[in-house]
Amino acid sequence: MTITLQDPRVADVLDRMYAASQAQMSQLRERAPDMSAARTVKERADAMSDFYIPVTPEAGRLLYSLVRAARPATIVEFGMSFGISALHLASAVRDNGTGRVITTEISETKIAAAKQTFIDTGLDDLITVLEGDALATLESLDGPVDFVLLDGWKELYLPVIKLLEGRLSPGALVVADNASTESIGPYLDHVRDVENGYVSANFAVRESDSMEISSYAEA
Repeated sequence: MTITLQDPRVADVLDRMYAASQAQMSQLRERAPDMSAARTVKERADAMSDFYIPVTPEAGRLLYSLVRAARPATIVEFGMSFGISALHLASAVRDNGTGRVITTEISETKIAAAKQTFIDTGLDDLITVLEGDALATLESLDGPVDFVLLDGWKELYLPVIKLLEGRLSPGALVVADNASTESIGPYLDHVRDVENGYVSANFAVRESDSMEISSYAEA
């Protein structure tokens, strides 16, 4: 059985990117004030344009497994960064033999680097990058959407998912990273309220953080 995550082209790139991410951790903590919601999305993206800020390897494997199991036709990712999570999603799509990944990013630096990475790993044919503010680029998205990964600026999780709700297929999975972050509170209130059509559960992916995994039950 082919497992694309174990393809040397993919595995070697992921190892390199995770190593680079670890080497940046001290710098990232120093740069934390630049991620303040008081700045515009573009200003914060530019301030973070050299930093990976990725899902953990464990979270990446969870995303791969969820996509393999759910077999979504269309996956939407909010917040591509340098493309680590998109590689996990696209690897699962490749192994499923069907589907596509649509990812969003506003940083021109990250877009250029990620596109080259997708080519280098042989996954570029499965990934479409929407360039610019996700609240604008996702407006023209054609549905239905079967799987959503939210991993951009946390205060935008709720506006993004509300934008997509009219396109979500029945039973669509919505995964929100960094669910322990304070600014994600309004989003969690939304998906944990059964009146909004979700069944939601929290899943620990690291010692100090978690993912919120929600199924959209309404058609």
